[in-house]
Amino acid sequence: METTTLGRGGPLVSRAGLGLMGMSGIYGEADDQESLATIHAALDAGITLLDTGDFYGMGHNELLLRDALRRGIPRNSVFIQVKFGGQRDPSGAFIGHDASPAGAKNSLAYTLTRLGTDYVDLYQPARLDPRVPIEETVEAIAEMVQAGYVRHIGLSEVGAETIRRAHAVHPIAALQIEYSLMSRGIEAEILPTVRELGISVTAYGILSRGLLSSETARLAPDDPRTRFPRFSGENHARNLELLTALEAIAERHGVTAAQLAIAWVASRGEDIIPLIGTKRRDRTTPDSSQVPQQGRSQRGQVPARAGPAARAGPRAPGPKLGTPRTAQDRKTATCQGASARCRGRPPGPGRTGPRRPRRPAPRPRWPPGRPRSASGRAP
Repeated sequence: METTTLGRGGPLVSRAGLGLMGMSGIYGEADDQESLATIHAALDAGITLLDTGDFYGMGHNELLLRDALRRGIPRNSVFIQVKFGGQRDPSGAFIGHDASPAGAKNSLAYTLTRLGTDYVDLYQPARLDPRVPIEETVEAIAEMVQAGYVRHIGLSEVGAETIRRAHAVHPIAALQIEYSLMSRGIEAEILPTVRELGISVTAYGILSRGLLSSETARLAPDDPRTRFPRFSGENHARNLELLTALEAIAERHGVTAAQLAIAWVASRGEDIIPLIGTKRRDRTTPDSSQVPQQGRSQRGQVPARAGPAARAGPRAPGPKLGTPRTAQDRKTATCQGASARCRGRPPGPGRTGPRRPRRPAPRPRWPPGRPRSASGRAP
């Protein structure tokens, strides 16, 4: 497996990473023993970057990774990146997002306990919290960097302006965002921005939730992916036609459609690290470690008919993830972008004065010195 640096002058990591989300029931049931074997197979193939989140299975994913590490894996041989902030109820439904300074530190404390380690290599909010300026979130994580609990700071699913504001507070090592043959939205503005700032991209969704793999593109009757527009009805049928075109190209190169799709992402640049999301060891083979080399040899071989212009359906239902969803959210997000005007202070470490106006002292509930009754109330 080839290696690359994560961010400008950052740590050395493998050219592909392993995404653990599917091991905690996001896309149907998963077997813990098979998941543990999958993690070890990835490490044997040379993958060192492991991607998890504290809300994957409400902590199950981190506990699973802890069990894998306890099976003879030196902590300093892997790079663990953790997303935080997703809030879920007991049924597993997502109910909100908290990237407040207190929320970040609290989440990190639980993550370190579940992982059984005293630091994480990279810590990142999973989404932009419209109630909290990104500067405050990054400042809180930066304090954890200084304390030794976090090594590097990342972002996930945010736009170019937010990236610049966050990077002005503390260097950002990586941005996690969807990027694939079918999802190339970052190429217009986000990718040029991160490259200007020396930030790497850890790309998830590289197989478009399995749509770019011959083994997983067809749906079972109870497949949970049917809630996504690209897997519904006529959209799914049209997208399978794109897969057929990709399979033909892959066959000419002696690889699978999935390997070709992963290789395409890796070929976009040394600063783009594809995350291979799987819960089965037979999909994490030594062949996966060869995707960077395959990508260079096959760059430019994917025709337009297999790209985003020909796909059917958006990647997910509803508004784009990470964007404000209500009028109040939009107002809050606008205020974040002009905090000097909205909050009375400049963003970043150069500001002076208190974080927020001091609250006035509470008024007494009865006149000072007046005796209370036996019940504790003023007579």
